[in-house]
Amino acid sequence: MSRFSNLGHRLYQGEISFDFVGRRKIWYSISAAIAAAALIGLTVIGLHLSIDFKGGSVYTVKKPGLTISQAQTSIDKIVGDSTPQVQATGDGQIRVQVSSNDKIQSTEVVQKLSTDLGIDQSAINAQVVGPSWGQQISQKALTGLIVFMILVTAYLAIAFEWRMAVAALVALIHDLLITIGVYALVGFEVSPGTVIGFLTILGYSLYDTVVVFDTVKENTKGIEKQNKITYSEAANAGLNQTLVRSVNTTVVALLPVAALLFIGGGLLGAGTLNDISLALFVGLSAGAYSSICVATPLLAQLKEQSPEMRALAKRVAQRKAADAKAAAAKAAAGVTDEVDDEMSGTVEDSIAAGMVGQRNQPVGRARGKGRPSGKR
Repeated sequence: MSRFSNLGHRLYQGEISFDFVGRRKIWYSISAAIAAAALIGLTVIGLHLSIDFKGGSVYTVKKPGLTISQAQTSIDKIVGDSTPQVQATGDGQIRVQVSSNDKIQSTEVVQKLSTDLGIDQSAINAQVVGPSWGQQISQKALTGLIVFMILVTAYLAIAFEWRMAVAALVALIHDLLITIGVYALVGFEVSPGTVIGFLTILGYSLYDTVVVFDTVKENTKGIEKQNKITYSEAANAGLNQTLVRSVNTTVVALLPVAALLFIGGGLLGAGTLNDISLALFVGLSAGAYSSICVATPLLAQLKEQSPEMRALAKRVAQRKAADAKAAAAKAAAGVTDEVDDEMSGTVEDSIAAGMVGQRNQPVGRARGKGRPSGKR
């Protein structure tokens, strides 16, 4: 954990950096491949809508010891080739859903279920659901989604700028498309709870994107007045500064959702949890990816097309070329200086050696005849 915290500090300080913006073609290719798979799933397989949207009947059977497989076998013999869904409600009851496509009366289903399962008809509760309610829910959800998109675009255009609004909107559509495509490919049932999950992931995705954009806005304030870095480099620096925060937020949000999906829905068999948990799990993951690898690189690409940023990129390129030329000249001069220093050092060493070497004694002076010898 300390290493991860140290990584976040180094990313924020700019000591290390991952070039997300510079590798935008890779991220675009990955997103395009996932979106293509989602579109194929939607067009070829389609969504598996619950009876809340297409109408049908729900039968709640109460019998001690009744298993899901027994109820599934019984209802399959009654309705024929359709695919009714059988789930345990958790209170000792079995819930059976039959689509309205099955041309069979609910009273007939109740009679055959009671006979086949050996229970009284009063132990079976039948409820008919019309498709009109699901259509109203779908229309209201679509209306809310459109209003949400308009308000988000307007807010980002006012608080930031229109390029950020466009990038965030593309990221939101990216997340929705991937999530809906996964539902089509996996075959999970789309219920009103799923629609709630779709609308919920938009908030999470937008939150991550706004956090990154806010840092990018701070880093690029007055950027056209200098000639050291381009807008893409400043945007990538802001993305790295918020990278650990985005990852931590996503992981913390995914942990309880993963528990609902894999433990509650998969291990414990509470299938009703899958309606919303899969949408949240896929949407949160796609939202974190889009805010890092889609929204910010797209913003930088749109921004770099403006005349101001083009002029800035040209000045930065000229400065880097001049710096590289100066560095090359300095390197060449550094080699010459090193040789000169070595030669100077040799001369100085020779002089020093002459100064501290063996001292030449002066020639003895001739003594005068009248000068005493020092001997007595």
